[in-house]
Amino acid sequence: MAKIESYRDLVVWQQAMDLAVSIYQATRSWPKEELNGLTAQTRRAATSVPANIAEGYGRESRATYQQFLRIAQGSLKELETHLLIAQRVGIAPAEAIGPLMSRSESVGKLLRLLIRKLSTD
Repeated sequence: MAKIESYRDLVVWQQAMDLAVSIYQATRSWPKEELNGLTAQTRRAATSVPANIAEGYGRESRATYQQFLRIAQGSLKELETHLLIAQRVGIAPAEAIGPLMSRSESVGKLLRLLIRKLSTD
């Protein structure tokens, strides 16, 4: 297993970054009138996930790190909700939302594992 020397080495951060990029790509086709609404909120939630993982990693205490990981989890749930709203109101089709939801769930599992690991070490 590779040594973790930076938050950039964390698989959860890497996957969260990939998810954020995917969200930006997916929301490019959303209606222009949503640019300051659901599009902006969705993008903000998506970028908050890797940002909080990175910020928490840089903190001095394990408890603070875990708190930032929990904030990232909250942002992930917010992202999923925005995606489901976009699907329900017809902004994005289920075929576009499904893969994004799967990626989000994968990041969520990794976040839970990391939080658990930090709790037991």
